[in-house]
Amino acid sequence: MTRLQPLCAWFCLSLSLGAAERELFVDEHIIDRMEGAALKLHKPEAQDVALSCPEAWEGNTSGYFTLFQDGDLFRCYYRGSHHGEGDGKPSQPGVTCYAESRDGITWVKPKLGLVEFNGSKENNIIRMGDGCSNFAPFKDTHPNCPPEARYKALASTGDEKTRKLKPSLQAYRSADGVHWSLMREEPVITAGSFDSQNTAFYDAERGEYRAYWRYFTGGYTDERGWKPKGVRAIRTATSKDFLHWENQADLAYGKEAPEVQLYTNAVRPYARAPQLIFGFPTRYQPKHSQVEPVFMSSRDGVNFKRWEEPLIPITAPKDRDWNRSNYMTCGVLQLPGRERELSVYASEAYYQGPGSRIRRFTFRVDGFVSVSAKDGVVVTKPLTFQGDKLVLNLISRGETRVEVQDADGKVIPGFGAGDCKPIQGDHIDHEVVWKGGSPVGKTVRLRFELKDADLFALQFVP
Repeated sequence: MTRLQPLCAWFCLSLSLGAAERELFVDEHIIDRMEGAALKLHKPEAQDVALSCPEAWEGNTSGYFTLFQDGDLFRCYYRGSHHGEGDGKPSQPGVTCYAESRDGITWVKPKLGLVEFNGSKENNIIRMGDGCSNFAPFKDTHPNCPPEARYKALASTGDEKTRKLKPSLQAYRSADGVHWSLMREEPVITAGSFDSQNTAFYDAERGEYRAYWRYFTGGYTDERGWKPKGVRAIRTATSKDFLHWENQADLAYGKEAPEVQLYTNAVRPYARAPQLIFGFPTRYQPKHSQVEPVFMSSRDGVNFKRWEEPLIPITAPKDRDWNRSNYMTCGVLQLPGRERELSVYASEAYYQGPGSRIRRFTFRVDGFVSVSAKDGVVVTKPLTFQGDKLVLNLISRGETRVEVQDADGKVIPGFGAGDCKPIQGDHIDHEVVWKGGSPVGKTVRLRFELKDADLFALQFVP
């Protein structure tokens, strides 16, 4: 057999993607039709507790964790807050805490000596006061970002419980991720509620900053947001400088999606396929004040495909069946030496004390959704390919084959299913091999014959 020289695709017709990008089957974007196959959501597997928060300044409602990789270091930022008995109001000042790790499994809380708490600076607090309840930093990868603003964050103004100020977001910057200052006094975003984890990032694929925050669909009965109306929902906007925001839009999920209450969006681009934007928002259930995270994906940052199954159910270990005890953190990490898995984290034991904690969960790499079939077929929309090979991320318990067709659906000689070397086993980057030559530059369709298989992703590489 000779190796097919496909593919690096670029999709024709209505598809417009970048060269050599990995495509995940998280939606129907490249799928023309499926027979005996369907998209299947995969849930992450629970691992050990990663970070516990028992210290007095962390309190019993530590939450809104944000994690990201920064070179060889993993950084984690989170709220320290303690809710007392009775009215449930915070019984101490809110703080922002910091932890770090070299492996994403064992986390250290450095004694920073920055903020005094109960007469001591022996703690991992980086900030105290306004905005600490939802401070969610990121590392700015903009090529022209000045060193003094290499790390950025949005955080709410005032105290969310007393509403001393009209709800809004201010912009912060830092040179080292530990020492922070306002970029300006005036708020940068004002149309929302913001009493949640409000996220932002630099979208290198689109060359702009994007923010996601909480709002209520019915607005408010007064300008300070004392009495929200409607349901919890997520709003977004874009910016070129992190100060002036435009293109504000409310997230949409398609006409068939039920109306549910969503917040703490945990939205970020997916590092292995940055044209895709993933979110792990919290679905709030008012009857019992319980929460559960779900999964959603987008290609434009506004229109999302949302799965209604809980990604981490309240029955997952441990201490999640409680008021607001099951949030996903913001951040998907690939840990060193673990190339076949991705790590995410989710909270537990919120309110129960002495402090909440986060547990690590693992996905298969690219393993959020698959095209799944016992004996089925999936055919792609027309693609234009160049390059040398097609690689697949899949698990095939039977013998899966791939056929290359022309744009009209006719088999290209030498690239039929019978010309394909059968694929079996568990593969992250499996090269597909055919008997045929090289249809480089032609418009083709890929037809997969799935035999007890889950197909997660494809990529055309040199």
